[in-house]
Amino acid sequence: MTQLKDISSLHWQTALGGDGIVENIDDIHQAIAIILRTPQGADPLRPEFGSKLREYIDYPINRARPHVVRESVEAIARWEPRVSVERVSFELGEPGQAMIKVFWRLPDGFTDQTAVSL
Repeated sequence: MTQLKDISSLHWQTALGGDGIVENIDDIHQAIAIILRTPQGADPLRPEFGSKLREYIDYPINRARPHVVRESVEAIARWEPRVSVERVSFELGEPGQAMIKVFWRLPDGFTDQTAVSL
């Protein structure tokens, strides 16, 4: 179990699906995934938290893509102020799987991408 004295970053959270914590860039990746995978209204203490991506689950891909991109950008801009979204791509993977790739930038110029499967 991680002790508070072992945490070296200002930005951290408990790791999903395991013991320990995530810090720094891993914290941002996990935060973006949580935002996009959480349906808006699912958190009773923060009913506005999350995204509206589930509304477009049965849309044809060509009609869903612009909505998914818009909703992803808006949700991340609202709930993850440490990053600015530069681009979002939305692709189909295996049957029943969709992948959102969020390309983002930190204020210091560092860029990275987070892939979230839905």
